[in-house]
Amino acid sequence: MMLSRVAERVYWFARYLERVESMARLIQVYTGLLFDLPRDTGISWHNLVIASGSHGEYNRRFSVQDEKRVVKFLLEDLSNPSSLASSLRMVRENIRTTRDIVPQESWELVNEFQIFVSENIAQGLNRRYRHEFLEEIIKTCQQINGLIADTMRRDAAWHFLNMGRSLERADMTIRILEAGASMSSDFIENDTNHVLDAVWGSVLGTLNATMPFRRTMKVAIKGDDAARFLLEDTLFPRAVTCGLLRMQDSAKQLPSSEKVMSCLNDFVKTVTSGSDYSDVSAGFPAYLTELEKNSIVIHKAIQDTWFQPT
Repeated sequence: MMLSRVAERVYWFARYLERVESMARLIQVYTGLLFDLPRDTGISWHNLVIASGSHGEYNRRFSVQDEKRVVKFLLEDLSNPSSLASSLRMVRENIRTTRDIVPQESWELVNEFQIFVSENIAQGLNRRYRHEFLEEIIKTCQQINGLIADTMRRDAAWHFLNMGRSLERADMTIRILEAGASMSSDFIENDTNHVLDAVWGSVLGTLNATMPFRRTMKVAIKGDDAARFLLEDTLFPRAVTCGLLRMQDSAKQLPSSEKVMSCLNDFVKTVTSGSDYSDVSAGFPAYLTELEKNSIVIHKAIQDTWFQPT
């Protein structure tokens, strides 16, 4: 039987590691998007803050929304709990206290990872070197996840790790869609509909979903089709429904999972019932807000079921 505090740390280790990779992907693809769009589109760096879910904290502290301030806030600001540096610190702290649960090499990789980021994070603030720095972060996250996937026994610890990673992925996918909808609204207001395809191409690119989307949907990239794929596809790992189904598989293997399974079933029904997707810049954001609330409900159910002190 697994101690609740150990289960919680494994769960949060997976969530924070996924958050590190997602943040790196988000900043990398968003930076690339700026080179694909005309300079007069007026794209706002604040959309990155929206996607990270930390816009409330940012707006409270800052009035400037330029590239330097936003990237610094999302990469190295330790007072921002959603920043890459803060998340990586929590990755190390959670794995430090569960080293007998995860593969030993993963602890060594996380230590080397934190040293690399602390010594090179200035590269991420400089657009000239940002791509290489963020690419190394993404590769290292994938290396750690690959090591764990290949060598970790499929016991309770694995299932808590899988639920943490899957929920974080689903949550970040929803937030990235929210940022895409926000950008779409900005461009429509400025009569720049011709750049919307590039925006939704970047949304798919952030999640490495471009080729899976093309193979599955077999249509040109449009906002409604991209949103439907990233929410409802059951086979693409970063799609929301796919992540929820993976969580269901893990929850079934754990004791006292009735409440969590019920919440997951409700969430899957909400997603698969879908939005009409007719206007991804208008009614769609409200739908995404409802999905974010469902994500919070799932986390609370997991916490109440398994992480309370014994």
